[in-house]
Amino acid sequence: MTSTSQNGRSAAAPAEETLRVRVWRGQADGAFEDFAVPRRASQTVLDVVTEIQRAQDPTLSYRFACRVGMCGSCAMVVNGRPRWTCRTRVSEAVDGDILVLEPLRNLPIVKDLTVDMVPFFEKWRDAHGAFEPGEAPPSDFAQVRPDSPKRKAADAGVECINCGVCYSACDVVAWNKDYLGPAALNRAWTLVNDERDRGNAARLAAVSGDVGCHSCHSHMSCTEFCPKDLAPTYAIAGLKRATAPLPLGRLLALLVKS
Repeated sequence: MTSTSQNGRSAAAPAEETLRVRVWRGQADGAFEDFAVPRRASQTVLDVVTEIQRAQDPTLSYRFACRVGMCGSCAMVVNGRPRWTCRTRVSEAVDGDILVLEPLRNLPIVKDLTVDMVPFFEKWRDAHGAFEPGEAPPSDFAQVRPDSPKRKAADAGVECINCGVCYSACDVVAWNKDYLGPAALNRAWTLVNDERDRGNAARLAAVSGDVGCHSCHSHMSCTEFCPKDLAPTYAIAGLKRATAPLPLGRLLALLVKS
């Protein structure tokens, strides 16, 4: 394409800027594959992945749904940082002209940028992350004042959408695959502070074990990388305080009573 300058001479259009994208392909024993994608204004990392899949290699595997930062399913490791790719601009993540994309860490790789989330949600189960209404739940809705101390303590944690970014960033999970992880422990903390819940005896026993809250080293990677600006580290600290006064005998007594 050419254009005409003010002096009437033909001038070549500026060359299109290209972004080099290194994408993890295959499973755990895979390798990086290079792609070239045009740079565009306001381009997100998810835009780049989608363009590669639609225009260059339809076999590329990745997850996404809402595209607006509501579901968290598009989370990947972008230039070494776990992030939501739909909310991450290329301009803020790129290193020079190179974008390196990997699947979330600490989870089995299904294919390319897609991971198996089953271990993540198994930790949620192991931390007793489901609401327990008790054997005889009240017949009417419980009233929980938004300014009550327990509701305030759980206020931030209830916004977690289980994207797995904190789990991918957690150093302790990398060292110990059995560690419950920040998302499951954050969920446990919200339920500990839910005055309607009747399952706290078993929950506190579960999170106080060898792979629970006391294994957290407070590196705060989960808090640093959380896309919703939550603080799982502080939720875990709350669990540490809640379980510290409870010796094993006391926990067992609570379990028997419940």
